[in-house]
Amino acid sequence: MQVLQRVGPDADKTRIVFVSVDPARDTPAMLRAYVRAFDDKHAVGLTGSDRAIKRVAQRYRVAYQMEKRDPSGAYEVTHSSAVYTFDRDGHARLLATDHDSVDAIAGDLKRVIDAKES
Repeated sequence: MQVLQRVGPDADKTRIVFVSVDPARDTPAMLRAYVRAFDDKHAVGLTGSDRAIKRVAQRYRVAYQMEKRDPSGAYEVTHSSAVYTFDRDGHARLLATDHDSVDAIAGDLKRVIDAKES
């Protein structure tokens, strides 16, 4: 949200896409609730079959795994935290990590937006 705030009015030209790596728990209803709590103006949540998720994760080198279940059946899901930025044509243009500042990510995002408008 901080990045979108810094981008300003051009934030309306962006979409945030959350892709679940745990379709057993992240049902469409759960994803809708998550997106509503996050930013339903700019965000959508996607899920799919285990096979489809695995293909997307491999394509974008996203690491994830389900940890061992505890006696109650609960488990944790660990995953990488990098964020891809795609242009309007669906091409990956940037990769942001938790080491990048909000200002740096916002500047990069603005450049991607501006590049597609010229």
